[in-house]
Amino acid sequence: MEPPAITRQRRPFLAPIWVAAASALLVLALAVAAYRSLATTTVVLVRHAEKELSSIDNPPLAPEGELRAERLAQMFGRISGVGRLDAIYVSDTRRTQQTAAPLAARLHLQPVILPGADVEALADRAMRDHRGGTVLIVGHGDAIPRIVERISGIAVPPIADDKVDEIYVVSVPTLGKPNVLRFEY
Repeated sequence: MEPPAITRQRRPFLAPIWVAAASALLVLALAVAAYRSLATTTVVLVRHAEKELSSIDNPPLAPEGELRAERLAQMFGRISGVGRLDAIYVSDTRRTQQTAAPLAARLHLQPVILPGADVEALADRAMRDHRGGTVLIVGHGDAIPRIVERISGIAVPPIADDKVDEIYVVSVPTLGKPNVLRFEY
């Protein structure tokens, strides 16, 4: 009788190490992808500039308003780089469109015209379509505080009828809480 042959079975000694390394690489790749998807959306909100005092329903800008619109174009008119606007939203009134016109011309952007009554839809569209970007909204004194609150959850005081020089900058990160800044120009 012959002795049994020695059989060697390969034991997967390295298998746990390979599985752990592959799992670690997968987790790292997912973490990098999640980190890169984090973004902060910035929404700049301004009220239309000074309008002509007249009895017509849709008055144009006054000469002071045209100067303020030019100032707005100088402030936000960077064509490239940090601080460049991705989009401009205006209501369907002449004064908001004229306030944004010098800036839109400078940036070669076509303003998106939306009806002024549906503030929630405007805020939601700006946040959805320009995630991680920078958007300007030119609106009306009664709509600006509602848009700020809709985007950030932070209530701001109403804008007085004679105040046309306020700028709100709302920063909304993917993670964390939004922030609202108020300036005058």
